[in-house]
Amino acid sequence: MKKFVCFLFLCLCLFQGAICESANPDDIQELSLLAINVGKADCLLLQSGDSAYLIDTGTKKTADRVLEILTLCGVDHLNGIILTHTHADHAGGLKEIIEAGFPVDTIYAPAFYTLKKEDGKHPIEKALKKTNMNVVWLNSGDEIPLDGGRLKVLGPIEKSDVENNNSLVLLAEGGGGTILLTGDMEFPEEQTLLRAGLLSPVDVLKIGNHGEGDATSEMFIAAVVPSLAVISTNTEEEPDTPDPRVMKLLEQYQVQVVQTQETDIGVLITIKDGQVMTEKK
Repeated sequence: MKKFVCFLFLCLCLFQGAICESANPDDIQELSLLAINVGKADCLLLQSGDSAYLIDTGTKKTADRVLEILTLCGVDHLNGIILTHTHADHAGGLKEIIEAGFPVDTIYAPAFYTLKKEDGKHPIEKALKKTNMNVVWLNSGDEIPLDGGRLKVLGPIEKSDVENNNSLVLLAEGGGGTILLTGDMEFPEEQTLLRAGLLSPVDVLKIGNHGEGDATSEMFIAAVVPSLAVISTNTEEEPDTPDPRVMKLLEQYQVQVVQTQETDIGVLITIKDGQVMTEKK
Protein backbone atom coordinates (compact mmCIF):
# COMPACT_ATOMS: atom_id res chain seq x y z
CA MET A 1 0.00 0.00 0.00
CA LYS A 2 2.87 2.41 0.82
CA LYS A 3 4.33 1.88 -2.65
CA PHE A 4 0.93 2.59 -4.20
CA VAL A 5 0.53 5.83 -2.21
CA CYS A 6 3.99 6.97 -3.33
CA PHE A 7 3.13 6.17 -6.92
CA LEU A 8 -0.07 8.20 -6.72
CA PHE A 9 1.57 11.29 -5.34
CA LEU A 10 4.54 11.09 -7.72
CA CYS A 11 1.98 11.16 -10.52
CA LEU A 12 -0.03 14.01 -8.99
CA CYS A 13 1.57 16.80 -10.97
CA LEU A 14 1.19 14.88 -14.21
CA PHE A 15 -2.36 13.63 -13.74
CA GLN A 16 -4.29 15.95 -11.44
CA GLY A 17 -5.33 18.51 -14.03
CA ALA A 18 -6.17 15.87 -16.61
CA ILE A 19 -8.17 13.65 -14.26
CA CYS A 20 -10.29 16.36 -12.73
CA GLU A 21 -10.50 19.11 -15.33
CA SER A 22 -14.25 19.42 -14.82
CA ALA A 23 -13.61 20.90 -11.36
CA ASN A 24 -12.25 24.03 -13.05
CA PRO A 25 -14.88 26.77 -12.53
CA ASP A 26 -13.93 28.35 -15.88
CA ASP A 27 -14.81 25.12 -17.67
CA ILE A 28 -18.21 24.12 -16.34
CA GLN A 29 -19.49 22.96 -19.73
CA GLU A 30 -17.67 19.70 -19.23
CA LEU A 31 -18.79 16.38 -17.80
CA SER A 32 -16.25 13.83 -16.57
CA LEU A 33 -16.44 10.28 -15.29
CA LEU A 34 -13.50 8.51 -13.68
CA ALA A 35 -14.22 4.77 -13.50
CA ILE A 36 -11.82 3.82 -10.71
CA ASN A 37 -10.00 0.50 -10.85
CA VAL A 38 -11.27 -1.24 -7.71
CA GLY A 39 -11.03 -4.78 -9.05
CA LYS A 40 -14.30 -6.59 -9.74
CA ALA A 41 -16.31 -3.80 -8.13
CA ASP A 42 -17.77 -0.41 -9.01
CA CYS A 43 -16.67 3.07 -7.99
CA LEU A 44 -17.23 6.06 -10.28
CA LEU A 45 -16.33 9.71 -9.74
CA LEU A 46 -18.75 11.95 -11.65
CA GLN A 47 -17.93 15.66 -11.93
CA SER A 48 -19.54 18.65 -13.58
CA GLY A 49 -18.78 22.25 -12.67
CA ASP A 50 -18.66 22.47 -8.88
CA SER A 51 -20.44 19.13 -8.40
CA ALA A 52 -18.65 15.91 -7.44
CA TYR A 53 -20.42 12.62 -6.78
CA LEU A 54 -19.07 9.19 -5.94
CA ILE A 55 -21.32 6.57 -7.53
CA ASP A 56 -20.75 3.37 -5.55
CA THR A 57 -17.82 2.94 -3.21
CA GLY A 58 -16.02 -0.26 -4.18
CA THR A 59 -15.43 -2.82 -1.44
CA LYS A 60 -14.36 -2.45 2.16
CA LYS A 61 -10.83 -3.49 1.13
CA THR A 62 -10.58 -0.83 -1.59
CA ALA A 63 -11.87 2.12 0.50
CA ASP A 64 -8.36 3.41 1.27
CA ARG A 65 -7.53 3.31 -2.42
CA VAL A 66 -10.67 5.30 -3.25
CA LEU A 67 -9.81 7.96 -0.65
CA GLU A 68 -6.26 8.24 -2.05
CA ILE A 69 -7.56 8.70 -5.58
CA LEU A 70 -10.02 11.38 -4.45
CA THR A 71 -7.04 13.21 -2.95
CA LEU A 72 -5.10 12.73 -6.18
CA CYS A 73 -7.98 14.30 -8.07
CA GLY A 74 -8.01 17.29 -5.75
CA VAL A 75 -11.48 16.36 -4.51
CA ASP A 76 -11.79 17.31 -0.83
CA HIS A 77 -15.60 17.28 -0.65
CA LEU A 78 -18.40 15.27 -2.24
CA ASN A 79 -21.87 16.62 -2.93
CA GLY A 80 -23.03 13.07 -2.49
CA ILE A 81 -22.31 9.37 -2.46
CA ILE A 82 -24.80 7.51 -4.63
CA LEU A 83 -25.25 3.78 -3.98
CA THR A 84 -26.76 1.95 -6.92
CA HIS A 85 -27.72 -1.03 -4.73
CA THR A 86 -26.74 -2.86 -1.54
CA HIS A 87 -24.18 -5.43 -2.76
CA ALA A 88 -20.79 -5.32 -1.04
CA ASP A 89 -18.83 -4.72 -4.26
CA HIS A 90 -20.78 -1.47 -4.71
CA ALA A 91 -21.61 -0.35 -1.15
CA GLY A 92 -18.88 -2.10 0.84
CA GLY A 93 -16.61 0.93 1.15
CA LEU A 94 -19.28 3.34 2.39
CA LYS A 95 -18.73 2.82 6.11
CA GLU A 96 -14.95 3.23 5.84
CA ILE A 97 -15.23 6.41 3.75
CA ILE A 98 -17.68 7.96 6.21
CA GLU A 99 -15.67 6.90 9.25
CA ALA A 100 -12.52 8.38 7.68
CA GLY A 101 -14.24 11.74 8.01
CA PHE A 102 -14.34 12.55 4.29
CA PRO A 103 -16.84 15.42 3.83
CA VAL A 104 -20.04 14.22 2.14
CA ASP A 105 -23.25 16.27 1.94
CA THR A 106 -25.82 13.60 1.17
CA ILE A 107 -26.13 9.83 0.73
CA TYR A 108 -28.42 8.68 -2.08
CA ALA A 109 -29.83 5.19 -2.66
CA PRO A 110 -32.77 3.55 -4.44
CA ALA A 111 -36.03 3.39 -2.53
CA PHE A 112 -36.40 -0.23 -3.70
CA TYR A 113 -34.02 -2.82 -2.27
CA THR A 114 -34.05 -6.47 -1.26
CA LEU A 115 -31.89 -7.70 1.61
CA LYS A 116 -31.21 -11.31 2.45
CA LYS A 117 -31.16 -12.43 6.09
CA GLU A 118 -27.40 -12.82 5.98
CA ASP A 119 -27.04 -9.23 4.77
CA GLY A 120 -28.32 -7.83 8.02
CA LYS A 121 -28.98 -4.10 7.99
CA HIS A 122 -28.87 -1.86 4.94
CA PRO A 123 -25.30 -0.59 4.25
CA ILE A 124 -26.49 2.96 4.88
CA GLU A 125 -27.80 2.05 8.33
CA LYS A 126 -24.50 0.36 9.14
CA ALA A 127 -22.44 3.30 7.93
CA LEU A 128 -24.44 6.18 9.34
CA LYS A 129 -25.55 4.90 12.76
CA LYS A 130 -23.31 7.43 14.52
CA THR A 131 -24.03 10.37 12.22
CA ASN A 132 -26.87 12.69 11.31
CA MET A 133 -26.02 12.70 7.61
CA ASN A 134 -28.79 13.44 5.16
CA VAL A 135 -30.14 10.40 3.24
CA VAL A 136 -32.31 10.65 0.11
CA TRP A 137 -34.17 7.57 -1.18
CA LEU A 138 -34.58 7.82 -4.93
CA ASN A 139 -37.36 6.81 -7.30
CA SER A 140 -37.63 6.85 -11.09
CA GLY A 141 -38.11 10.43 -12.29
CA ASP A 142 -36.15 12.03 -9.44
CA GLU A 143 -33.21 14.31 -10.16
CA ILE A 144 -29.97 14.91 -8.27
CA PRO A 145 -28.49 18.45 -8.46
CA LEU A 146 -25.60 18.62 -10.94
CA ASP A 147 -23.83 21.92 -11.61
CA GLY A 148 -23.74 22.69 -15.31
CA GLY A 149 -25.68 19.55 -16.17
CA ARG A 150 -28.46 17.15 -15.21
CA LEU A 151 -28.49 13.86 -13.31
CA LYS A 152 -31.77 11.97 -13.67
CA VAL A 153 -32.96 8.69 -12.14
CA LEU A 154 -34.46 6.39 -14.79
CA GLY A 155 -34.83 3.23 -12.71
CA PRO A 156 -35.71 1.09 -10.96
CA ILE A 157 -39.40 1.61 -11.60
CA GLU A 158 -40.52 -1.48 -9.69
CA LYS A 159 -39.13 -3.60 -6.88
CA SER A 160 -37.40 -6.89 -7.68
CA ASP A 161 -36.56 -9.89 -5.51
CA VAL A 162 -33.21 -9.92 -7.32
CA GLU A 163 -31.16 -7.08 -5.85
CA ASN A 164 -29.22 -6.44 -9.07
CA ASN A 165 -32.51 -5.45 -10.70
CA ASN A 166 -33.09 -2.83 -8.01
CA SER A 167 -30.00 -1.01 -9.29
CA LEU A 168 -30.21 2.73 -9.80
CA VAL A 169 -30.00 3.60 -13.48
CA LEU A 170 -28.80 7.17 -13.89
CA LEU A 171 -28.61 9.45 -16.91
CA ALA A 172 -25.97 12.17 -16.65
CA GLU A 173 -26.16 15.05 -19.11
CA GLY A 174 -23.47 17.68 -19.57
CA GLY A 175 -20.76 18.96 -21.86
CA GLY A 176 -23.09 18.45 -24.80
CA GLY A 177 -23.33 14.71 -24.21
CA THR A 178 -24.80 11.92 -22.10
CA ILE A 179 -23.60 9.06 -19.89
CA LEU A 180 -25.83 6.14 -18.85
CA LEU A 181 -24.87 4.46 -15.57
CA THR A 182 -26.47 1.08 -14.92
CA GLY A 183 -25.14 -0.42 -11.67
CA ASP A 184 -25.66 -4.19 -11.85
CA MET A 185 -28.86 -4.03 -13.92
CA GLU A 186 -29.67 -7.38 -15.55
CA PHE A 187 -32.05 -8.36 -18.39
CA PRO A 188 -35.34 -7.97 -16.41
CA GLU A 189 -34.66 -4.34 -15.44
CA GLU A 190 -33.45 -3.59 -18.96
CA GLN A 191 -36.77 -4.89 -20.30
CA THR A 192 -38.75 -2.86 -17.76
CA LEU A 193 -37.03 0.36 -18.81
CA LEU A 194 -37.41 -0.49 -22.50
CA ARG A 195 -41.14 -1.12 -22.10
CA ALA A 196 -41.51 2.17 -20.24
CA GLY A 197 -39.80 4.04 -23.09
CA LEU A 198 -37.15 5.47 -20.77
CA LEU A 199 -34.10 4.53 -22.84
CA SER A 200 -32.70 6.55 -25.71
CA PRO A 201 -29.32 6.93 -27.44
CA VAL A 202 -26.40 8.01 -25.26
CA ASP A 203 -22.73 8.77 -25.86
CA VAL A 204 -21.27 6.66 -23.05
CA LEU A 205 -22.53 3.52 -21.32
CA LYS A 206 -21.30 1.98 -18.08
CA ILE A 207 -21.95 -1.70 -18.81
CA GLY A 208 -24.22 -3.41 -16.27
CA ASN A 209 -23.10 -6.11 -13.85
CA HIS A 210 -19.39 -5.97 -14.73
CA GLY A 211 -20.02 -7.32 -18.23
CA GLU A 212 -21.55 -10.61 -17.08
CA GLY A 213 -23.68 -12.57 -19.51
CA ASP A 214 -26.96 -11.93 -17.65
CA ALA A 215 -26.95 -8.26 -18.68
CA THR A 216 -26.54 -6.09 -21.79
CA SER A 217 -29.06 -7.55 -24.21
CA GLU A 218 -29.06 -6.73 -27.91
CA MET A 219 -32.38 -4.89 -27.56
CA PHE A 220 -30.83 -2.73 -24.86
CA ILE A 221 -27.71 -1.89 -26.90
CA ALA A 222 -29.86 -1.18 -29.97
CA ALA A 223 -31.86 1.31 -27.90
CA VAL A 224 -28.93 3.20 -26.34
CA VAL A 225 -26.37 2.80 -29.19
CA PRO A 226 -23.38 4.22 -27.28
CA SER A 227 -20.14 5.18 -29.00
CA LEU A 228 -18.15 4.20 -25.89
CA ALA A 229 -18.68 1.59 -23.18
CA VAL A 230 -16.73 1.16 -19.94
CA ILE A 231 -16.61 -2.10 -18.00
CA SER A 232 -15.65 -2.17 -14.31
CA THR A 233 -14.21 -5.60 -13.61
CA ASN A 234 -11.20 -7.82 -13.01
CA THR A 235 -11.09 -11.10 -14.89
CA GLU A 236 -8.78 -12.74 -12.34
CA GLU A 237 -11.31 -12.09 -9.58
CA GLU A 238 -14.37 -12.85 -11.73
CA PRO A 239 -13.32 -15.13 -14.63
CA ASP A 240 -16.67 -14.91 -16.44
CA THR A 241 -16.29 -11.15 -16.92
CA PRO A 242 -16.46 -9.65 -19.40
CA ASP A 243 -18.63 -12.26 -21.08
CA PRO A 244 -17.65 -13.11 -24.70
CA ARG A 245 -21.25 -12.58 -25.84
CA VAL A 246 -21.24 -9.04 -24.44
CA MET A 247 -17.91 -8.23 -26.06
CA LYS A 248 -19.04 -9.64 -29.42
CA LEU A 249 -22.28 -7.64 -29.23
CA LEU A 250 -20.42 -4.40 -28.54
CA GLU A 251 -18.08 -5.12 -31.43
CA GLN A 252 -21.07 -5.82 -33.68
CA TYR A 253 -22.51 -2.39 -32.82
CA GLN A 254 -19.08 -0.76 -33.28
CA VAL A 255 -18.89 0.36 -29.66
CA GLN A 256 -15.42 1.25 -28.37
CA VAL A 257 -14.79 -0.63 -25.10
CA VAL A 258 -12.48 0.27 -22.22
CA GLN A 259 -12.02 -1.74 -19.02
CA THR A 260 -10.90 -0.56 -15.61
CA GLN A 261 -8.65 -3.61 -15.27
CA GLU A 262 -6.52 -2.23 -18.13
CA THR A 263 -5.49 0.75 -15.97
CA ASP A 264 -3.53 1.62 -12.82
CA ILE A 265 -5.95 4.26 -11.54
CA GLY A 266 -8.97 4.08 -13.79
CA VAL A 267 -10.61 5.14 -17.04
CA LEU A 268 -11.21 8.86 -17.43
CA ILE A 269 -14.04 9.85 -19.78
CA THR A 270 -14.56 13.52 -20.55
CA ILE A 271 -17.36 15.08 -22.59
CA LYS A 272 -16.80 18.65 -23.77
CA ASP A 273 -18.58 20.50 -26.57
CA GLY A 274 -20.22 17.22 -27.49
CA GLN A 275 -16.91 15.44 -27.97
CA VAL A 276 -16.09 12.28 -25.98
CA MET A 277 -12.46 11.84 -24.90
CA THR A 278 -11.04 8.78 -23.15
CA GLU A 279 -7.82 8.24 -21.22
CA LYS A 280 -6.48 5.25 -19.34
CA LYS A 281 -4.80 6.45 -16.12
